[in-house]
Amino acid sequence: MRDRPTLARLLASALVLSGLTLGGPAPAQAAGSSWEPRPEDHPKTARQTDVPIRMSDGTVLRADVTRPADAAGQAVDMKLPVIVTITAYNKTVIAGGAGGLAGPDPNHLVKRGYVQVVVDARGTGSSGGRWAAFSARENKDSSEIMTWAHSQPWSNGITGMSGASYMGISQLFAASAKPAGLKAIFPQVPGADVYRDVVASGGQLDVGFIPLWLGLITTTGILPPAYAASDPASTIGVLVDRIMTAGAFTSPLLITAALGGDPNYDGPFYAERSVINVIDQVDVPTFFIGGEHDLFQRGTPLLFENLRKRGVPTKMIVGPWDHVEGSSGEKVGDAGYGSLADLQLRWFDHYLKDSPDPALDSDIPNLTYFDQGPDTWTTSSNWIEDQRATSFRLSGSATIAEPGGLTTEAVSDGTSDVLPVPVAGLCTRSANQWTAGVMNSSGFDNPCLKNNALNDKLGVVFETEPVTSPVQIQGPINAHLFTSSNSGDGMLSVAVEDVAPDGTVSRLTGGWQVISHRTLDDSRTRTLDGKIIQPYHPFTREAQKRLAPGEVAPIDVEVFPTAATIQPGHKLRLAVQAFDVPHLLPSLGLAPGSLTVMKVHASDKYPSELTLPTVP
Repeated sequence: MRDRPTLARLLASALVLSGLTLGGPAPAQAAGSSWEPRPEDHPKTARQTDVPIRMSDGTVLRADVTRPADAAGQAVDMKLPVIVTITAYNKTVIAGGAGGLAGPDPNHLVKRGYVQVVVDARGTGSSGGRWAAFSARENKDSSEIMTWAHSQPWSNGITGMSGASYMGISQLFAASAKPAGLKAIFPQVPGADVYRDVVASGGQLDVGFIPLWLGLITTTGILPPAYAASDPASTIGVLVDRIMTAGAFTSPLLITAALGGDPNYDGPFYAERSVINVIDQVDVPTFFIGGEHDLFQRGTPLLFENLRKRGVPTKMIVGPWDHVEGSSGEKVGDAGYGSLADLQLRWFDHYLKDSPDPALDSDIPNLTYFDQGPDTWTTSSNWIEDQRATSFRLSGSATIAEPGGLTTEAVSDGTSDVLPVPVAGLCTRSANQWTAGVMNSSGFDNPCLKNNALNDKLGVVFETEPVTSPVQIQGPINAHLFTSSNSGDGMLSVAVEDVAPDGTVSRLTGGWQVISHRTLDDSRTRTLDGKIIQPYHPFTREAQKRLAPGEVAPIDVEVFPTAATIQPGHKLRLAVQAFDVPHLLPSLGLAPGSLTVMKVHASDKYPSELTLPTVP
């Protein structure tokens, strides 16, 4: 059963590409809830910086440890549960925000009887070694860090984890190793499959976020560690490691990808770094925060579904947030369950302190998500529950001036030319999403984030007549488009949209697919009522194949999952373009084939269609 609490809007924090969580004012608790956040147990906190943690290969990582303190500022002599955050963004930098913990006060949990440990990942911040972004060695570090926290003299042996983005993914890798003492985690906006989620959605390279992200880690990594004055030799060693990392990992990765090398294709490199491949081994209670316009819009629900299916205590709140907003957590209170700080306190008190909370599941359903359109919050037990596959056929020919049709009835034959316009995507919510929310954080009231109408003129659109009853969408979507191409290649960039009676076009979600990567892996493709709703493409060099001259082939475009309702009087629209800038650009090998005219075919012979998981 689904219900709809009211929506309250708060201002976003612009701070956190790095996944900092700053929190905000807490709204009222869920209606009928008897739970209230408990007061502080301790008046102050005490922090010890750059505590060494030696890994099994001899590399020394560094942690900041914050403990509850008395009125004089002395750390209390108590064994307490430990909350760990592993960051690649330099713990010294994030200490000025939330220090890896959620909420308006970085000491929110510490003053309530927890120890906070923030660790610089291998090769970042103050830690030794060379960074390689979720390599097998770094993921082993995560487990060893948790074992260390479990056995410290100020630890009672029970641990949890928190943090957003990179820090959220680290939690899942650590939990998959089942370290002793780990009882619960709280990942915000974590990814699942790094290739499909963000690096090369649809087969083209992300140039909006990935270079920005790599630059952020490189920049924060060269800041002198806190122990620089007392240990200059170690400081020099750390800086040398950073230079070597840039030369041996970061720069070659970017250059090789741009030139069309192996990083363009899915394979062992990305498999090692994708937590979806180890999620089956995670069995601790997990609370996810996701965003409908987040970088990991695709991945977070997949992780939630896996844990739910296996009976692991799991909850997820998905809001209308980009990556900065989902990382900051400032708007989590809009869902009606209290601030992010209080949600974490409730979660960890129950699972780490064994505090009875019989109303936890009745107060907070398994899934709470924002329904775009009516702009209300809705609850459910599962991401895919009682939905049905509803397909809208493309009909007729669309031009820049005239839309084609979307219908559940008989179709008219037509072909629609999709022209290569390399600025398509600039004036759209996609540009904000795939720069992690930077545009939205500028403070400028950007009309491109509110109305996709201008951007839609750079391609073709297909739309329904105004609907007479609500069309409620929840889950992943597939655009099955019969396509030909003058070059045999190109990229279909599609958006599913809501057209209001006044002509305002709201982008709900998007998807992308390079034609030469159209091969499907049927064993991993997801269907509903016999229809594809989430295609899975191998994206390997071996599976890549251009279209022959004159060939028309079905291209299944994975449209990232969302929740939205097309209200009576509104139209459902499918927009199709050839580029999505600044999100994606072709590598050197794909570039010539991308500057081409593609044709989308619609007829009984070529039944192009948009398939949605709709709620009855």
